[in-house]
Amino acid sequence: MPFDAQAPFLSTAAAPTGRARAVAWWLLAVAAMVWVMVALGGATRLTGSGLSIMEWAPLRGTLPPMSEAEWNRLYDLYRTIPQYELVNRGFGLEGFKGIFWLEWTHRLWGRLIGLVYGLGLLWFWMRGAIPKGYGRRLVLLLALGGLQGAVGWFMVASGFEADRTAVSPWRLVIHLSLALLLFAVLLWTALSLLRPGRDAPAEARFLRPLAHATAGLVVLTMLAGGFVAGIKAGLDYNTFPLMAGQIVPEGYGGTGATTFLHALVGDVATVQFNHRLLATLTGLSALALGALGLARLPRGPARRAAGGCTAVVLLQYGLGVSTLVHAVPAWLGTLHQTVAVAVLAGALVLLHALRGPRAGRPA
Repeated sequence: MPFDAQAPFLSTAAAPTGRARAVAWWLLAVAAMVWVMVALGGATRLTGSGLSIMEWAPLRGTLPPMSEAEWNRLYDLYRTIPQYELVNRGFGLEGFKGIFWLEWTHRLWGRLIGLVYGLGLLWFWMRGAIPKGYGRRLVLLLALGGLQGAVGWFMVASGFEADRTAVSPWRLVIHLSLALLLFAVLLWTALSLLRPGRDAPAEARFLRPLAHATAGLVVLTMLAGGFVAGIKAGLDYNTFPLMAGQIVPEGYGGTGATTFLHALVGDVATVQFNHRLLATLTGLSALALGALGLARLPRGPARRAAGGCTAVVLLQYGLGVSTLVHAVPAWLGTLHQTVAVAVLAGALVLLHALRGPRAGRPA
């Protein structure tokens, strides 16, 4: 029996338009909070703040230290990890407070997301306002959000290991990927509630393959960017378009005993070149998408979405180049990561706007 039919509080018929719209705007609000969370995560990483809190206390950690003794206890804990010894040794309690507040804000915002989503889900459930077919997905999103919190701690804990001054790049990419998945499902679900019809113009069929390819490139570029961040590859080869005077840098793919697979995620030259290449392919694909959309699509949501997707991809490309040549200042790196989510949103909005009738089914 489907989930919706089992739950007496869930509507078993299509929810009224007003209720569906309310659920959609709630999901959009949560998606916006996830977007802010990604930005906070970028700022936390770029300022080296992520390892400042060495405890995972989902309830007790909601409040910041309330006494000097508690501040000293947390500072003493931080002084036991390699990041303090190798990077921040001697920066004092005030220096510790400077990195503590950003990580605490990042964690608090995550708790607020869980609260807004959990209470919202309960509210709509009790009022029977969840449209038929959406209950299971919304509950799974709640579970995925809880998993993301655990993965966040799993990532942070890797930075406490011997001789490490930052978190594992792999765990960082997993944490980022889950955040992007949450954002994508929230946004797509909200769009489906606001625009349930699959009513793209007939001309859209020419753009769908290219739109899907562009969206795939967007995702691959973001994951590659995660590895750039994880190994701090953006601090080298700070010229564009060449890398040390070459299009393909010397040593691409690893040297000596380094395997190509290891180089793909661990070699600075390889990781940065791959991110550049994927970003360039994404930009070219988006340009073609925008030109075709302008030429073939009639005025309407699909055409606007194609133009918007192209514009935000080009903006992000420019930000990426600027971030690189300035050797990744924290504010610019954070902005680059923030706009990356806008690129993902643009791709999703376009894919949704290009949906056409399914074979044998009404729009």
